[in-house]
Amino acid sequence: MIEESKHERIGETTRSTKETNIKVTVNLDGSGNANTSTGLPFINHLIDSLAKHSMVDINVLANSNDNIVHHLIEDTAISLSRALDKALSDRKCIIRFGYSIVPMDDSLTIASIDLVKRQYSKISLSLINNKIEGIDKEDIEHFVRSLAENLNACIHIDVKYGENDHHKVESAIKAFAIALRMAINFDPRSKGVVSTKGEM
Repeated sequence: MIEESKHERIGETTRSTKETNIKVTVNLDGSGNANTSTGLPFINHLIDSLAKHSMVDINVLANSNDNIVHHLIEDTAISLSRALDKALSDRKCIIRFGYSIVPMDDSLTIASIDLVKRQYSKISLSLINNKIEGIDKEDIEHFVRSLAENLNACIHIDVKYGENDHHKVESAIKAFAIALRMAINFDPRSKGVVSTKGEM
């Protein structure tokens, strides 16, 4: 049954508005390669970390048309998440659930994901400073929230503690990535959709 469900799990999204031009391609069965260009080094770093630790190949080309950082960050996260959703397709024969506990020096994050097709997210990054690597705290929070809210899944990310906001955000992204890696993997014993309902 697993062989029947093993198709190319590639998703692509494009978003072209007065605010931004975004193109994202993902391959769920990649090797963690990333080619990220947003013009925002810290956002590039977070996406690269997501790719590396989820083992998903991610290509992001994001340009701002209005020079508003908030729009660029939001649209990049939305486009990336929707590409992942497309790549998941019917979600047959996957493990479905994933979880992780990830340290990043002084910080520790717990993440859990259910790839059921029902959107719910609870995100707590516990950020303190107004800016992280030159980006407003609210925009960093919005990036993570937009990533979670557009995946069509149930996602919990909780930064338990930490002193450095950079470390908190990075541990959150890595924890999400590892939970995602677990959830998207194929279960060799699975037959079809992993749900008592018969569909996600």
